[in-house]
Amino acid sequence: MRRTHLAWLAAGALSVSVSAMAQGPTMHTVITDDPYLWLEDVEADKSLDWVRARNAVSENQLAKDPGFEPLRSELLAILDSDARIPFVGKMGGFYYNFWRDKTNPQGVWRRTTLAEYRKDEPQWEVLLDIDALGKAEGTNWVWGGAECLRPEYDRCLINLSRGGADATVTREFDVSDRAFVKGGFERPEAKGDLGWIDIDTVYVGTDFGPGSMTSSGYARIAKEWKRGTPMAEAKVVYEGQEADISVGAFRDDTPGFERDFVYRGLTFYTNELYLRGKDGLTRLDLPDGSQKGVVREWLTVELRQPWAIGGEDHAAGSLLAIKLDDFLAGKRDFDVMFAPSENTSLASSGATKDFFFINVLEDVKNRIYVLKPGAEGWMRRPLVGAPEFGTVSITAVDPDESNDFFLTVTDYLTPTSLMMGTMGKAPEKLKQLPAFFDASAYEINQHFATSKDGTKVPYFMVSRKDLKLDGNNPTLLYGYGGFEVSLTPNYSAGVGKAWLADGGVYVVANIRGGGEYGPRWHQAALKANRNKAYEDFAAVAEDLIARKVTQPKRLGMQGGSNGGLLMGNMTVMYPQLFGAVVCQVPLLDMQRYHQLLAGASWMAEYGDPDKPEEWAFLRKYSPYQNVSKDVDYPPVLFTTSTRDDRVHPGHARKMMARMMEQGHDVTYYENIEGGHGGAANNAQSAYMSALAYTFLKQKLFAE
Repeated sequence: MRRTHLAWLAAGALSVSVSAMAQGPTMHTVITDDPYLWLEDVEADKSLDWVRARNAVSENQLAKDPGFEPLRSELLAILDSDARIPFVGKMGGFYYNFWRDKTNPQGVWRRTTLAEYRKDEPQWEVLLDIDALGKAEGTNWVWGGAECLRPEYDRCLINLSRGGADATVTREFDVSDRAFVKGGFERPEAKGDLGWIDIDTVYVGTDFGPGSMTSSGYARIAKEWKRGTPMAEAKVVYEGQEADISVGAFRDDTPGFERDFVYRGLTFYTNELYLRGKDGLTRLDLPDGSQKGVVREWLTVELRQPWAIGGEDHAAGSLLAIKLDDFLAGKRDFDVMFAPSENTSLASSGATKDFFFINVLEDVKNRIYVLKPGAEGWMRRPLVGAPEFGTVSITAVDPDESNDFFLTVTDYLTPTSLMMGTMGKAPEKLKQLPAFFDASAYEINQHFATSKDGTKVPYFMVSRKDLKLDGNNPTLLYGYGGFEVSLTPNYSAGVGKAWLADGGVYVVANIRGGGEYGPRWHQAALKANRNKAYEDFAAVAEDLIARKVTQPKRLGMQGGSNGGLLMGNMTVMYPQLFGAVVCQVPLLDMQRYHQLLAGASWMAEYGDPDKPEEWAFLRKYSPYQNVSKDVDYPPVLFTTSTRDDRVHPGHARKMMARMMEQGHDVTYYENIEGGHGGAANNAQSAYMSALAYTFLKQKLFAE
C-alpha cells in the first residue's frame, strides 16, 4: 500500500547465588496515592526547576567524569562522520536523502542522481536546510519527512516538529523554487497528517477543534480539502469514535491502480480498511486484527489471529493474497504467501513491479525469498546473492517502474553495507560503513535460556574471542519485549567504541512480547501475561551468571520506552540480578499511563487500569506503585525528554522523585528537547549516550 497510518506505532547490588535467584521476583504492597502528580505538568516552572536541579547533579556526577568528554567526542564524531551511508529513496529521476553532520546539526534535505550516488563522494543538490529555516523562524525545527506528488514530484508536503515531538506541522513545498508555497496547503501543529490526492486536493487529519481528536491524541476525523478554501470547510470523508486510536484517509497513487482508502485504528492491533468510491465507503471484510495492504492488483492480509476462510484454516502469522477485484466480487480463495513454523516468522514483505518478496526470521536470522504469481500458484525461491548470516532488509527501489531493490546487510560486528540489485541477479555493493572500531578480537554467539515456564528464549552475545568465563566481565543486557518488535543484530559503532573496546560484553535478549517468532511470541506476554517478558529477561540474566560470563554486580541492563517499563519492573522485581540500570524514556506509572499523552493507544498491549479486573494484574507490573524503601535496588539512571509527547516525561520524573525520597541510588537527566527519541540532533544523541555509558562504567567496572 502506498501510504499507511499507524495508530500511534529506554553501587551496591546484592551478590547472590544462582539458587537464590531462582526464588523469583520480589513483590511488594502496591502504593496508590501519588504525591508527585505535580511533576506531570510538563513545562510548569516548578517542574522544570526540579528537572534542572536533577540535571545539575547528574552532570556533576557523570559529565565531569574524566572519561566522559573523550567518549562524547568519539560518539559525536561517529554520528557526524561523512563516511556514514546516506540512505536514499527514489522519487522520479532522483534519489532523496536527509542528512545531519557537524555543519548541519539539524540536517538538510537533498537529492542526487543514481550515477552520482554510485560515486564515493556524490554531488548533492540541497532542497531545504533545516538549520537555516530554524534560524530564520526562531524555532528548533526537526525534520519529519516529506510526501511528494506524482508524477513530477515537484510539489511536496513537508512535516516539521518543534524539538523532535510527535506533533508536527505540514507545509507545501515547491522543489523547483526551493521554497514553501505562499498561500499553499498548511496544517497547524498536531498529531495529524496531510496527504496528496491531486495538485489541488489533499486529505487532512488534524486537530479541527474540541472533540476532533481521539482519547489517544490522534486525528479522529478525515477530510478532503480543496486548495484555496479554509481548512475548516474541508469535506468530511470519515469520522471515527473518540475511543479509536486514529483515523486517516490516503490515496494509493500507483499508476493504473489509483484508489482511495480510509483507515480506522480501533486499537493498537485492530483496524478497519475502507475503499472509497463514488458511492461512498466499502469496508473490506477482513479480520480486524490483521495488517491489510493493497499492492497493484493484489490485496494482502497478514494475520495476527488464526482465520478460517474459503475452506482453509490459516495460522496466525500467515501472509495471504488475493486479487482485490476478485475479493470485492465475493471470492475468498486466498493464496498463502507465507505460513509460519515453530522457528520462523514473517519480518516484512514488499513488492517490485513484477515480484513480491518476503523477509523471514528463522531463529532471529533473516532469510529473503522472492515470489511471483503463476498459473499453478506462487513460485518461491531464495533471493540471489543474499547473505547467509546477519540482519538483512530489502526494499524496492521503485515498485511501480522496475524490479530493482536495495539490500541492507549488517550484524553487531560487520559494518552495514548497502547493495543494489534487480530480481534474478546478484546485487552489487553500493556503499559500506567504515569500521569505527576493530572487531577482529570479538565474536557473536547465539544462546538459549530456559524461562520459568520452560520456554527457550534466544539471546545474542557479543564478546572477546578469548573471553574468560570467570564471572567477572562487565556485561550490558539490552531488551525491549513489546509491540511485536523484533531485536535483530545491528552494527553499532557506539557499542563497539563505548563498551566492547573497554572489555565489556554486550547481550541482546529476544524475550516474549517481541516479534521474533511472530504473533504467538508477542501475544504470549500481553496484558495479564506480561510477567512472561520479565521472566524471560530474568532467565537470560541468570543464564549469563550460570555460564560465568558475569555476576550481578557486573551485570547492567538498558532499555527505552516499553523497554523502559521492562527496566523498571526488572529493577523492582529482580533487584538481586543487576548492578546498574539505564532506564530511558520509560513507562513506569501503569495506573495513569492511559491518561498521559498517547498512553490510551497502548491499552491493547497492557490493559485498562480503570477496569478492576485488569488493574488487578496491571498493579503487579507498575514499577511506580511497587517500589519500596525496604529493598536494596541497583543504581538507576533515568533519562527522558521534556519534548517527548508520546511517553510522558512524568513517568521518569515521578519514579525518580519517589526513589530519591526512599533513599535509593538514583540519577536523572532530562533533555529539554528531543521527542521520544530523546535527542533532536547528533550532538544531543552523543551527549545522552555518553551519560549512559559513563554511568554504566562507573557502576559495573569499579572494583
